[in-house]
Amino acid sequence: MTAPAAGLRIALYQPDIAQNAGTILRLCACLGAEAHIIEPAGFPTTDRAFRRAGMDYLEHVALTRHVSWEAFERWRRSAGLRLVLFTTQASRSYLDHAFGPRDILLFGRESAGVPAAVHAAAEARVTIPMRPGLRSLNVAMAVAMAAGEAMRQRRGASD
Repeated sequence: MTAPAAGLRIALYQPDIAQNAGTILRLCACLGAEAHIIEPAGFPTTDRAFRRAGMDYLEHVALTRHVSWEAFERWRRSAGLRLVLFTTQASRSYLDHAFGPRDILLFGRESAGVPAAVHAAAEARVTIPMRPGLRSLNVAMAVAMAAGEAMRQRRGASD
């Protein structure tokens, strides 16, 4: 299937809010982006559980579940993908990052972000600039902003 976001890959590190994950999976389905969930999540991530939560877009998303960070990393490295971590701890704006066809955009847990080992594994760390004193955006909003910028930069590019 050819889609506007062909080649776009979104990964969620141990998501802990089912509604946010459902919103992100719906976004991925609508844009034609791959979705990756790195377990363990803070909720059941079975097809049945997502459908029960009203995630009727599940059949339209290319979803891969990874049983652990280590399993995800083995898969990512074998696929030759560059890990781009979205984090409030970065100083570089995502608007200044050049997104490429081999990127996988990683977003951390809503409650805790990602551990130091995940930060260390990322080839690029970027942030969404916010007003001082505010903690973070909703992860589903951050994914939508990131996907939009990556698509804007890559429009017309062949994978």
